[in-house]
Amino acid sequence: MIGLISATAAGAAARDRLAAAWPDRTRVYEGPAGEAVRTAFAECEQLVCFLATGATVRLLAPLLAGKTADPGVVCVDEGGRFAVSLLGGHGGGANELAREVGGLLGAEPVVTTATDAVGLAGLDTLGLPCEGAVAAVSRALLDGEPVALVQESAWPLPPLPVAPRGSYTIRLTDRDVEPAEREVLLRPPSLVVGVGASRGAPVDEVLGLVEETLREAGLSPRSVAELATVDAKSEEPGILGAAERLGVPVVTYSAGELAAVEVPNPSAAPLAAVGTPSVAEAAALLGGGELLVPKRKSGASPAMATCAVVRRPGRGRLAVIGLGPGARDLLTPRATAELRRASVLVGLDQYVDQIRDLLRPGTRVLESGLGAEEERARTAVEQARRGHAVALIGSGDAGVYAMASPALAEASDDIDVIGVPGVTAALAAAAILGAPLGHDHVSISLSDLHTPWEVIERRVRAAAEADLVVTFYNPRSRGRDWQLPKALGILAEHRAPATPVGVVRNASRPDGSSRVTTLAGLDPASVDMMTVVTVGNTATRTVAGRMVTPRGYRWQSGQPRETEEAR
Repeated sequence: MIGLISATAAGAAARDRLAAAWPDRTRVYEGPAGEAVRTAFAECEQLVCFLATGATVRLLAPLLAGKTADPGVVCVDEGGRFAVSLLGGHGGGANELAREVGGLLGAEPVVTTATDAVGLAGLDTLGLPCEGAVAAVSRALLDGEPVALVQESAWPLPPLPVAPRGSYTIRLTDRDVEPAEREVLLRPPSLVVGVGASRGAPVDEVLGLVEETLREAGLSPRSVAELATVDAKSEEPGILGAAERLGVPVVTYSAGELAAVEVPNPSAAPLAAVGTPSVAEAAALLGGGELLVPKRKSGASPAMATCAVVRRPGRGRLAVIGLGPGARDLLTPRATAELRRASVLVGLDQYVDQIRDLLRPGTRVLESGLGAEEERARTAVEQARRGHAVALIGSGDAGVYAMASPALAEASDDIDVIGVPGVTAALAAAAILGAPLGHDHVSISLSDLHTPWEVIERRVRAAAEADLVVTFYNPRSRGRDWQLPKALGILAEHRAPATPVGVVRNASRPDGSSRVTTLAGLDPASVDMMTVVTVGNTATRTVAGRMVTPRGYRWQSGQPRETEEAR
């Protein structure tokens, strides 16, 4: 919950805007500011104070307990000009909250955390438990000193400006080791503990077995991702209590699923009790991985708990990102976040140049020229399979004549794939032209590099006969100048010469241009590969110089307009 505190009418107005926008996330604290801050500090994970920073600091000072315990605090000034991340920038989430508040209120977010100021990923913001010399290693990264990254297993980390060797070290490990003087340990959630338990097994017996097993195997409990068991034990108090104290979820599987897993130590007892010859080993192994600790029993007499430990490899991450038509303000916030999340970027060189300034230090860029789409797709998938966090970029929307299709054709279920939508060229052009896509429409690429012309022509003819608005991608190039006249001729068999046609070049870019002409008036020689051509249907009209396609044909015949709400 986010506590909101204000002291003046202007602050209360901004506070109420935030409360109205986030009704489920916020709580307004009325009364004197000091009392409100004290109450909210004790009750909320984050605070937004519409107060002067000096006053807020004085109110907060007696309440501070420590970096890991204090809530994140953002200060918004009386004029609503700045949203200052004041306390708990990383651990309390105040840096991100300042950006959110700033976006909502039109205020400039002010983030002074050193790593954020220079675009570095903070070691305590990577989503992994960390321990050791976080401040010293972070300072070394900021100062440009060589910091080595040692990954004992592959994991899709965000970008870090690391070196092969250095006097400082970031070590990714699930082993139970102590950090060296100049070392930070990152704990990946790589361990799955399979657990079996008799009915009524005490929490202390289950938890004690798990902790003892990890300790003797030299494994860190901070890398345990989950406790896994059979679904017949989903409500077993001993298992649920152990998971709660470890701070991990309980994942359950059916007896049939577990019975299908080959294990080294099957037993007749669980087969008779719950229908599978193995619970602990099978539950741990079901998601794949290496069995580090075979089934072992607790030391009680009789033993009421068993466990086994498996190490699962980190799954690589592939974000397929649409950059939009080129204008920075049409690049989505999600795309920006994924670009900054990726440690490896794969893309066409001219698209990489568009967003190079958004990349964090340490991002490895693999760029290539035109005509290497399949190679880029294979490279991105290969890098993800090596355990990296990869971004594969394309213009517009990555799924529309772009990189998503070849990439997903290469990818299998051994990596995580995240699709990030973008504003397509057709949509960007349509917004400039007016509302040409107000009714059913289709996009067709006229490039026959990957599709035979016979197929393209059949699709154009079908669109013409169906009276669809048509957006042509890749309409004309130096070596391919006859396809557009041919396609326009097919449409002309079904549409009047005066049918509106929109021509948009470099939509949304500084050198962009647009015009509305007609099917008879369009000169194909004025079109190139950077142009999108939109041909209206028989109902499309030009109104005040803009293309408009009505939402229903009956609108043109004087019949009453039926609204979406009426339907």
